[in-house]
Amino acid sequence: MNKKKISKNTRNNLIAYSFIGIWIFGFMLFMAFPLISSLVYSLSDVVIRGTGIELKLSGFKNFIAIFKIEEGFIFLEALTDFLVELLFQLPIIIVFSVIIAVLLNQPLKGRAFFRSVFFLPVIISSGPVINELISQGAGGTNILNSYGFISIIEANLNPALAKPLITLFSEIIIVFWFSGVQILIILAGLQKIDRSVYEAAGVDGAGPWEKFWKITLPSLSNLIFVNIIYTVVLLATFSENKVIVLIRSNMIKVGYGIASAMAWIYFLVILAVLGILALLFMPRERKRKKRFGS
Repeated sequence: MNKKKISKNTRNNLIAYSFIGIWIFGFMLFMAFPLISSLVYSLSDVVIRGTGIELKLSGFKNFIAIFKIEEGFIFLEALTDFLVELLFQLPIIIVFSVIIAVLLNQPLKGRAFFRSVFFLPVIISSGPVINELISQGAGGTNILNSYGFISIIEANLNPALAKPLITLFSEIIIVFWFSGVQILIILAGLQKIDRSVYEAAGVDGAGPWEKFWKITLPSLSNLIFVNIIYTVVLLATFSENKVIVLIRSNMIKVGYGIASAMAWIYFLVILAVLGILALLFMPRERKRKKRFGS
């Protein structure tokens, strides 16, 4: 009796699901209920009593209220500031991670030590640690102020552009702290590129710059796209993100209903940003596969 062979695609899917199965189980166990609850809260009038939480469905009343109350305007301003800061921080983190990964991929002594140094912030960084570093001037503000760089920006640029730039430069060292995982991902991709491709390009007269643009960067396109998505999610979910801090504080100020509505607006905006980035930076072969369903 002949046994039916499992197709290659089915086998690959089973392997993939075996890797993410633990995450799916954890999500269903710990995250699905709070997520649904927050959606219900955002569409309800929430009253907390001694006996528990009372809900009365009110439709989109909480979402509309955000555009009418003072706390809502503060939230929208913080959300706008975050998106502008993300516009500056994202390319810096991606470019920095690629540069450092290329340098760490060179045959140098102590390479493992330097990899650990760049990954160490990922292990020890947390909201309180980051805030303490910024408060002590370790983010970069003191260095830039000593050369009058901040004053030059304020004097020559429009306030709408100067504010996010100053914020970025004042926390530039902290921004680099968010590059550890991205560096390791790019480094893993670099080590999978066949060295014979570089040798063949060298025989044809290609220099280091041509090799980087024609071989290295195209080979890393998938991983760079993964890093872009990962970085946006990382910055958007950081515990000391100003938008998240504001939503937490509004749970007490304006109630769970409006705070939950703010959280869902934030979620939808970040989802839209990820969708735009996917359209702009998704590698061509992935777009082609999605288009033809293969």
